[in-house]
Amino acid sequence: MNISEIIKSNFEENNKVNQECIVDVITDVENALDIIINMLNNGGKLLTCGNGGSSGDAQHIASEFINRFELERQPLPAISLNSDTATLTSIANDYAYEEVFAKQIQAIGKKEDVLMAFTTSGNSENITKAIYEATSKHIPTILITGNDGGKAKDYVEENGCTIIIPSKRTSRIQEMHLIIIHAICECLDQYIKNKN
Repeated sequence: MNISEIIKSNFEENNKVNQECIVDVITDVENALDIIINMLNNGGKLLTCGNGGSSGDAQHIASEFINRFELERQPLPAISLNSDTATLTSIANDYAYEEVFAKQIQAIGKKEDVLMAFTTSGNSENITKAIYEATSKHIPTILITGNDGGKAKDYVEENGCTIIIPSKRTSRIQEMHLIIIHAICECLDQYIKNKN
């Protein structure tokens, strides 16, 4: 396959997964939005986490909450559990990398909060431990994942939701995660505008 064909195939594959998501994940994103609106109305904050590219997604949505998305509005409470390198490295060094998010949730998580966890495979040990810790504190989890949801989907309880991108390819999954982030933020902009 030459360079032009590779580039074209990326766009074509993105379009295919995008179309499948329109059928498969709209209701799940709506459920996630309901959970977030309930969190905001109850004075909670969004806690986000992920590894690698998923850590970028976690930081991305936290920044859209705290700064703004497209409309001027009050900042929304969110913390990316990926962003404090001193905390991350101390936990990883003194305990284990599997604990880097769970210990932060243990320290700052409240039942009014929501955990939004990104993992393309659904099998990251630190994500499953984070969801387990959130559940123990009665914090709902929004799991945004791909493939078949992996082990992580089994840890999400009824008060949370799971959004599974119908793809096995990490790049396509991450592209859909970004669309979900922007869709949630746009819906929140509209909700806040209508509320005011």
